[in-house]
Amino acid sequence: MGDNMTSVTEFVLLGFPLDTTIQVFLFVLFSLFYAFTLLGNGAILGLISLDSRLHTPMYFFLSHLAIVDVAYACNTVPQMLLNLLSPAKPISFAGCMTQTFLFLTFAVTECLLLVVMSYDRYVAICCPLRYSAIMSWRVCITLVVICWTIGVLLSSIHLVLLLPLPFCISQKINHFFCEIMAVLKLACADTHINEIMVLAGAISVLVGPFSSIVISYMCILCAILRIQSGENQRKAFSTCSSHLCVVGLFYGTAIIMYVGPRYGHPKEHKKYLLLFHSLFNPMLNPLIYTLRNSEVKNALKRVLGIEGAL
Repeated sequence: MGDNMTSVTEFVLLGFPLDTTIQVFLFVLFSLFYAFTLLGNGAILGLISLDSRLHTPMYFFLSHLAIVDVAYACNTVPQMLLNLLSPAKPISFAGCMTQTFLFLTFAVTECLLLVVMSYDRYVAICCPLRYSAIMSWRVCITLVVICWTIGVLLSSIHLVLLLPLPFCISQKINHFFCEIMAVLKLACADTHINEIMVLAGAISVLVGPFSSIVISYMCILCAILRIQSGENQRKAFSTCSSHLCVVGLFYGTAIIMYVGPRYGHPKEHKKYLLLFHSLFNPMLNPLIYTLRNSEVKNALKRVLGIEGAL
């Protein structure tokens, strides 16, 4: 085995092996999506900070979701865009490990933030009279800190297990970024423990939280149906449907990739699923929350001075 191993200092990301013309087209298209992701999530952060009416627990959690989405995209998309222009350009070993760690951190944090947001909606709709007492600012800050802390800790465990592995001479990662399962395939050692930990981590942050979100929204649906006012019903449905769209997009793709059958989907299919997960999800979140949320649209009008002019 010693002849087949080397001290790896860099990796080459294969990305999408396509025609040069198509790669240039994808570079332009993905650059626009990336810019929209930054602008959309930046606009949400700006609105929440500028409009005092949005200084509520719900939008506090939404602001952290926007931060995670920006960081999520910034961690993977620039490298992907670079590879589309220069397919043979390598990434350093340290850079690859850092990218893996950050991707896992942001992914786990977003999973938990979506759970916290569903709990916030559950309390707001099912226990409206006790909402202010239950969702105090101290509780909100504590929940967000817990989400980020668990994200960092779980990612650190995966990184600690990944770093000691010896890597083969082949340094080509069949992905557009240093995704942990793609990196593990290059290891010249038994990665059984690493794979078990990835599966266990995925189940703990995907299946369990997703189940709790489904249960909470079943309770929310029952509470909404008991609301007498049609206007209040529409407002509750609008707010919750926005969150459900985000949950469905995020958890759906993640569960297919990391919890579903290992051999049920070709590797290339999973690569494109992860592209949707890391590029389109962060871009769609601002659209979902603005187009289906009257409070955000009204805040935008107030900030732009449109409401006063009308």
